[in-house]
Order: sequence, then C-alpha cells, then structure tokens
Amino acid sequence: MNDHGTEVRHKALALLRNGVRNADVARRFNIPPGTISYWKHMDRAKRGECPGRTQPPCPRCDGTLNRPAYSYLLGLYLGDGYIVQNRAMRSPSLQVTCADAHPGLMDECEKAMRSVFTGNSVCRVRRKGCRDVKLYSMHLWCLFPQHGPGRKHERTIVLEAWQQDIVDAHPWEFLRGLIHSDGCRITNWTTRTIAGELKRYEYPRYFFTNVSADIRRLCTDTLDRVGVEWTQCTRNGTPFNISVARKASVALMDLYVGAKY
Repeated sequence: MNDHGTEVRHKALALLRNGVRNADVARRFNIPPGTISYWKHMDRAKRGECPGRTQPPCPRCDGTLNRPAYSYLLGLYLGDGYIVQNRAMRSPSLQVTCADAHPGLMDECEKAMRSVFTGNSVCRVRRKGCRDVKLYSMHLWCLFPQHGPGRKHERTIVLEAWQQDIVDAHPWEFLRGLIHSDGCRITNWTTRTIAGELKRYEYPRYFFTNVSADIRRLCTDTLDRVGVEWTQCTRNGTPFNISVARKASVALMDLYVGAKY
C-alpha cells in the first residue's frame, strides 16, 4: 500500500509550489495524479490562490447593505440559522433550516440572502423533513458578529450598535424573521357557557419560542417598539414562549408579519 501520510503530502506540496508538474510529482511518489491534483487545489484554496475565484466585497463595509433584507435575515439567523466553518472549504457558510411544510419561507429566506449578499450563490441542501438554505461568504463574521462557539442560548447574544440601528429602522422585518424561524401563528379555541349553552370560540394567536433569554428579549423589546402587546408563557415552568393574543396586536402582526407558509 502506498503511504499517503502527512510527510509525503508536505513533500509533494513543496514540489508543486516550486512549479513541478503534477504528473512528475505523481510518478515520484507513486501516487495517483488525481490525488496530487486534489492536494494542489486544496492547498491553493487555503492560500486564496484559486484562479477565477474572487470574493465579492463586504456588503456592510462597502456601504451597499440592503438594510430591510438584512433585518429579516438577522431574525432568521437568530432563530434557525447557524454559521459553519468547514475545514474542507475556504469560506464559512450561513445556513438557515426551513421545514418542507413552508416552501414560501424558503423562497423568502433565499431572496433575503441574495439581496444581502448580491455577489454570492445560494443553494438548498435537502435534509429529512427540511432544507438548509445556504451560502458561502468570507464576510459572514462581519455581518453576524453574534456567531461563536457553542449553542446560542449558551452564550450572550447582544446586537452591535449598527445592527440595533437597522432593527430600529426596520423592526417589522426583524420580527418577521424571528417569527418565521422560531415562531408560529395558530388558532386557539376556548368554550364559554352562555344562557346555559356551551359555545366554542376561536381566536388567532402568535407565538415566539426560543431557549435564549437574550433572543427573547430582543423579540419583546422590538414588539414594545411597534406597539404590540405580549405576554410570557411557561413551558414546564420555564419561560420559553412569548405570546401575542390581544385582538389589536394580532391584527398588527397579521398586517406586517403574517403566518409562514
């Protein structure tokens, strides 16, 4: 069996960097040419030397950020989004998980990604019962400084001043992102006895559910800002749920947020 260990790989890469042809390196170490070609490609990618692949400018730093789309995407990210740095890829990826039951949400998520990262491709990765709407960009750290090791509810989540300015200017887009990721619009029902007759009443209600107290606070602060009344509900004694049930507040949510579809 041929030894394709680290030492051999380093020797092969040293020759390749000095301009030795792939075929000559393959013959010298008795390694398939395809393996040598892959090693060379990955080495060049790590050093940012892949031909024809240039990173688009940062939408925040170059001043072209689509602020309403970013506010919506920020809400999605804080709910069901995450950033992954894959060792095999040079760029980190932003992924937002959307259930197959909500194809319209996938479309809106993809539209927001394309509006914020105008020079990047967006794809959908099939998973059991859902899709990951996904893009690669070297500028994700700049756009989403909340990223860090561990789960979101295990670390502090605070918006930067420039992010808060965007949320203040576009609060409904931010709320739509939060509700469309970790929220829902449902129809509740109750019964009342009127004149001796038991009657059933139905009414719409919005929920936002998130384990992170910081993210729930971002939601409730924004609800306060737009004049939506809310209450906090408990699940097994833990206040994970934010409820909007007042008729006037539900009407506002229906007008600016709406159910995911």
